[in-house]
Amino acid sequence: MENLDAARLQMAFTLIFHIVFASIGMVMPFFMVVSHKKWLNTRNPIYLTLTKSWQKGVAIFFVTGAVSGTALSFELGLLWPEFMKHAGPIIGMPFSLEGAAFFVEAIALGFYLYGWKNLPEKFHWFTGLIVGISGVASGILVVSANGWMNAPTGFDYINGEFLNIDPVKALLNPAWFTQALHMTLAAFTATGFAVAGIHAYQVYRKKQIELHKKAFKIAITFGAIAALLQPLSGDLSAKDIAKRQPVKLAAMEAHYETRKGAPLYIGGIVDVVTQEVSYKIEIPNALSFLAFGDFDAEVKGLNDFPEDERPNVAIVHYAFQAMVGIGSLLLVAGIFFFISLKKKKWMKNVRYWLLFSLLSPMGFIALEAGWIVTEVGRQPWIIHKIMKTKDAVTPMPGMVYSFYMYVIIYTILTIAVTWLMTRQIKALNNPKK
Repeated sequence: MENLDAARLQMAFTLIFHIVFASIGMVMPFFMVVSHKKWLNTRNPIYLTLTKSWQKGVAIFFVTGAVSGTALSFELGLLWPEFMKHAGPIIGMPFSLEGAAFFVEAIALGFYLYGWKNLPEKFHWFTGLIVGISGVASGILVVSANGWMNAPTGFDYINGEFLNIDPVKALLNPAWFTQALHMTLAAFTATGFAVAGIHAYQVYRKKQIELHKKAFKIAITFGAIAALLQPLSGDLSAKDIAKRQPVKLAAMEAHYETRKGAPLYIGGIVDVVTQEVSYKIEIPNALSFLAFGDFDAEVKGLNDFPEDERPNVAIVHYAFQAMVGIGSLLLVAGIFFFISLKKKKWMKNVRYWLLFSLLSPMGFIALEAGWIVTEVGRQPWIIHKIMKTKDAVTPMPGMVYSFYMYVIIYTILTIAVTWLMTRQIKALNNPKK
């Protein structure tokens, strides 16, 4: 395995794991503070039990997110030294601010975990809210740095040198808002449905039914609202990509030829040799309208770009279809949940809880697919139109061993987190043991 392949695999592998830990760490504090607020308002001991259980989950994912995120920080310098040499001074600000947000989150979490009966109740609850807000801020700042890689700004590129650096302009790059909004909603959707699904399964198993129903309702409310808003952020992202990265849009839809009134493809199998998509559902003129707000607008095809500047079309197309398909499924499930609040008899059917149990992993599958679209769709560039990934990789040999080491570390981390969370659920179901 060559250095470039090993480096890309290592980065992809660690990102796939970290994004799950980070998303849960961003979102679960809000479940915790809602449950805590309900305890303060009602003094129902079920909410207190649920809050203290969720706070342990928040602590677990805070630690794992910190460990996996730190590893990623080292990877940027280890795997991509040429990238960091030039990009570091430009995008150092969002990483520095993310570090500050992380410290605020850590301090607030310390207050929250050890503040029971030691702090005024309202202030104690407020520290939990700060955990959630600072966690979301951390995520937005990191995504801003990634947005800069897709829309590099805040410098002048002259004769291969990065001059006249403006870190604030780099932080507020053209892609930061759409990417941050889409990612934040995706995190809430994925975590909301995942946590709700876990509690729905416990209801299905008839374990601590009242507690798990309350937990389900809190988590699914967040997830369903985010799922309903996600298409709006997706539309903003698609229009932004169509303007700045037309080759990525062409790969997402597997369009090889430039045409006006371009159709939208749903599904389909890509043949990169014949440049055709078979077994697809075609909606006439829809892509032109979704990308540019005009049914007759011209959409550039892949053949308008040099072959060495095109991403892997099949991977991007399949990932995009998976993201949109699952997102649509969760949107329908979110609507179904809100209707079920009126049709309470639906919740008495065991299949209702089985349905949401089965949906538990779907949000994270869509989230991973979305990141594949973002990262693979930018290739071969690590800084769009400025630096190619192959020119940023370390010249040091033996990166394949680093990749193997990270696979082992993250596998152990995942097993440990799974064991800890399983133990938490068992403790919640058996409070007397």
